[in-house]
Amino acid sequence: MRNSILHFDLDTFFVSCERLIDSRLQNRPLLVGGTGDRGVVAACSYETRTFGVHSGMSMKVARRLCPEAVVIKGNSGIYSKYSHLVTDIVKENVPVFEKASVDEFYADLTGMDKFHGCYKYASELRQKIINESGLPISFGLSENKIVSKVATGEAKPNNQLKIDSGYEKSFLAPLSIRKIPSVGVKTYQILRNLGVDKVSVVQQMPLDMMISALGANGRTIWKRANGIDNPPLIPYHERKSISTERTFTKDTINMKQLRTTIFAMAENLAFQLRRGNKLASTISVKIRYSDFNTYSKQIKIPYTSADHIIIPKALELFEKLHQRRLLIRLVGVKINDIVSGNYQIHLFDDTEDMINLYNAMDTIRDRYGELSIMRASSMGAKTIGRFQNPFNGEPPVLLAHRKQ
Repeated sequence: MRNSILHFDLDTFFVSCERLIDSRLQNRPLLVGGTGDRGVVAACSYETRTFGVHSGMSMKVARRLCPEAVVIKGNSGIYSKYSHLVTDIVKENVPVFEKASVDEFYADLTGMDKFHGCYKYASELRQKIINESGLPISFGLSENKIVSKVATGEAKPNNQLKIDSGYEKSFLAPLSIRKIPSVGVKTYQILRNLGVDKVSVVQQMPLDMMISALGANGRTIWKRANGIDNPPLIPYHERKSISTERTFTKDTINMKQLRTTIFAMAENLAFQLRRGNKLASTISVKIRYSDFNTYSKQIKIPYTSADHIIIPKALELFEKLHQRRLLIRLVGVKINDIVSGNYQIHLFDDTEDMINLYNAMDTIRDRYGELSIMRASSMGAKTIGRFQNPFNGEPPVLLAHRKQ
């Protein structure tokens, strides 16, 4: 029985999410990522690519290349929400799938030709994702993961492509060798120095020559260029940790700013747990100093998803971890050992008002975005004036706004 491996990729995912939220961004050049001088482009619309812009590029350079582009910092909570939505659709409709990234999926449709026809089924599933999520998505279908992934790239934007069995080599042959997964900038330069530009040239080269030039990676590239590399599909499992980091525009030792950042990160992660009906039992905090030395510390806690437990623990870890009198470049918070489950009310510490407050806040965030409501202590030093611990027996102060 021949394999049928489907590869899905949500087109310019972050950009598409932003356009779904704000239709005014349609057909306009759009950059998503860090907005400061140290920021990088996380995603860019097709309109910006004609100017030489690409993801991973310095935002400063991208803005210079395409000054008319709209720049958006982005919202990881919204992207996670849509990623989960698409994941749930895929999970409901295929027997085995791999989630390769936030916007990329593989599915094994082997054997489904007997009942549906793999291409027909993949086409219907793609249309279902488009209809239910509102996001554009492309797919490639072939006998293995590598050819399917390349086919998806050739199908874009918002299209689909099937490579029939036996036509893998002829499909790959005219493409740039850069289209083969695992051929990065350095490897491409080595191959160009050898006179290799198209996949067809690698197909004609002896395997020993590729190994001599590139070592073990040469074998992988040769096999992929010939359409015979078929890495296993790794079945999707729920993640066991979530984390967030912030690299400051300018290294800082401003304790008010640092505590506020840790506070906001912990608050956001707690919300992500509750939204996914998850609980966690380990919290860790990371600090990277200006000399790039990095330190972390973690603590075990009872399974929870509550702000008033997670935030104080994160702040406590930060205070214990911060021992050096150096400027800080980066801070991060991570939550580990995640399991399914809803937050259990603590009979001694929690109140009905506290639980109702969480429910109200989460409802607003789900409807208007995670930044639509937040605790005053996470809104920044300029807003707060001074950092205070809101868990001193009084209800937390909240500031809310709705996106226009």
